[in-house]
Amino acid sequence: MTKLRGGLIQMGLKASTDKDPETIRKAMIEAHIPLIEEAGEKGVQVLCFQEVFTQPYFCPSQDTKWYDAAEAIPDGPTTKLMQDYAKKYEMVIVVPIYEADEVTGVYYNTAAVIDADGTYLGKYRKTHIPQVSGFWEKFFFKPGSSDWPVFETRYCKLGVYICYDRHFPEGWRALALNGAEYIVNPSATVAGLSEYLWKLEQPASAAANGCYIGAINRVGTEAPWNIGEFYGQSYFVNPRGQIEAIASRDKDELIIHDMDMDKVREVRNLWQFFRDRRPVSYYPLVAEE
Repeated sequence: MTKLRGGLIQMGLKASTDKDPETIRKAMIEAHIPLIEEAGEKGVQVLCFQEVFTQPYFCPSQDTKWYDAAEAIPDGPTTKLMQDYAKKYEMVIVVPIYEADEVTGVYYNTAAVIDADGTYLGKYRKTHIPQVSGFWEKFFFKPGSSDWPVFETRYCKLGVYICYDRHFPEGWRALALNGAEYIVNPSATVAGLSEYLWKLEQPASAAANGCYIGAINRVGTEAPWNIGEFYGQSYFVNPRGQIEAIASRDKDELIIHDMDMDKVREVRNLWQFFRDRRPVSYYPLVAEE
């Protein structure tokens, strides 16, 4: 068995939203460090945090205060710190944060990818930006156009898809066709809106693309917005669409799981979806109206 040891961290907010973004960032980093160290000590090879992991999920507001939460990638403090931890533990780390672009006033929902020697490999910017059910994300994020990067890490070919992206099967397929064997989906999603889909979409996408997926969600509620419960239940799902390990609904947690990467080849050889797809027939799906 070709084993890949994955780790996912889910967590509730550790500072009041009345605080400034830098104070909140420091509190969230402090809370994550023991779990990062635990992951490293237990041999995790690829670790991923939840969407915008250093902050509340501030998108129910339209408060410009939260623009100050954005950081440069890779030269901001969070990415630099995680490069140190990646190098220390020889662990790939996916770092989902709010990104400030080089152009002043332009912001993205982004995940930086750091290799096991601390090298910054690149980033993925969330492609699909919702404006639905109390999440006013277009106020805070410009849509990314990352061309579906797959990162050649020390341990695997890694893809990233972020939260609302998961509702769009085209991106999963693009990542898989670009070589991804394991795709992480850091999220911030609440029960009333999306829980009925949580254990449907990623398993279906894993089966359709013959890959492993690590799905991450935060926990708890976040005042003053209180638009719903972040319901945790971060999980690993295999290329057959079977959930192999799942975290709790309401606790801060590091979930660790060993993935049998031989299943990627086994399932793809069995089903041959990539051989049998007919892209020439799909042009109407992408034609401009």
